[in-house]
Amino acid sequence: MKQNIKSIRPFIGAKNFEISSNFYKDLGFEEIVLEHNLSLFKKQDIAFYLQNAYVKDWIENTMLFIEVESVDDFWEELLSLNLTVKYEGVKLSPIRTMDWGKECFVHDPSGILWHFGEFFNT
Repeated sequence: MKQNIKSIRPFIGAKNFEISSNFYKDLGFEEIVLEHNLSLFKKQDIAFYLQNAYVKDWIENTMLFIEVESVDDFWEELLSLNLTVKYEGVKLSPIRTMDWGKECFVHDPSGILWHFGEFFNT
């Protein structure tokens, strides 16, 4: 194909749409309400759609990876947000170092697993 690709915007679900919306706003995403049960969340060039839909097997098998500039700095910011206290079901897993880079993990209030990583050689 000759067409340039500009972005990818996955659709993710939420067990409780309002709680998940607040969670992602706490992570620094801007919410753009599209419908009463669908919002676009944006931060810089990253975006995804949050929908008021919950299918346990789908949600618990959804993983997304976001590349960050510094996993160490991102981890410190995550800890300062107290997300595990503020939101039931949220889990943070500390930084792991692998051959390719480093990453930490966040389970959102619905169970979606987010990888936040930094590549050593890109």
